[in-house]
Amino acid sequence: MTEPAKNIPNWDAQSEHPELCDQVREALRSVRDPEIGMDLIQLGLVRNVSLGNGKLRIEMILTTPYCPYAPMLMESARRQAETATNYPTEVVYGKEIWDQSMMEDGTTLDWGLF
Repeated sequence: MTEPAKNIPNWDAQSEHPELCDQVREALRSVRDPEIGMDLIQLGLVRNVSLGNGKLRIEMILTTPYCPYAPMLMESARRQAETATNYPTEVVYGKEIWDQSMMEDGTTLDWGLF
């Protein structure tokens, strides 16, 4: 039996720094949305990772634009990525609107949220 395909965003840093992206991905698995109980990678909230001028830049979105946990999630993502990679890191809020199709496993669970 084959494993289901993963829905993984194509990060800018992936082609030149695949090991770095693996480190970031694993580090951000420890940052969980406290309401949903899933991590940033599972939810597909990390939309891009780039490296330039010796600085790591993470673009992420939230499950809702008015998420009360936004500051905590973004700061936790910054700290975890910086610790894992030893690069100064900034986390910026992306412009995409999240939906369940962005989730890593491509699920469309009915959470009764919409």
